[in-house]
Amino acid sequence: MSAPDVIECTLALGRRRRATGTERTSEGPAPPVTQPSPRVPRIARRMALALHIETLVRSGAVSSYADVARLGHVSRARVCQILSLLQLAPDLQEQLLFLSRPAHGREPFPFRQVLAIAAVLDWDEQRRRWRKLRRATKARS
Repeated sequence: MSAPDVIECTLALGRRRRATGTERTSEGPAPPVTQPSPRVPRIARRMALALHIETLVRSGAVSSYADVARLGHVSRARVCQILSLLQLAPDLQEQLLFLSRPAHGREPFPFRQVLAIAAVLDWDEQRRRWRKLRRATKARS
């Protein structure tokens, strides 16, 4: 039998940097390090999607919500669920769009609870329920 081959090397364990497309040279100052912006909460993305779908249908780019569902590979019920966010009062829609994501933990507002608020037709009652949801969320964190 022959002796086993031994390979020795040094492994750099840690995070790899992404290539930026430009090589850094040792000349000149290093570029400033910026913090990446936090991700947008799901509920804010869904609100933006609802507004976008409505715009597409009204402009005629897509003929119907059924076509949106087909193009998006989702069910018609899911499209209807997302579009129900448009029933919220305009100021609540704006608040959803500009929500900031918490540094850690869960989403600020579960989609199910926001849909329950959107199901209420009276905007004043929606606002009352929204304030109650925000208070409950703050007390939880």
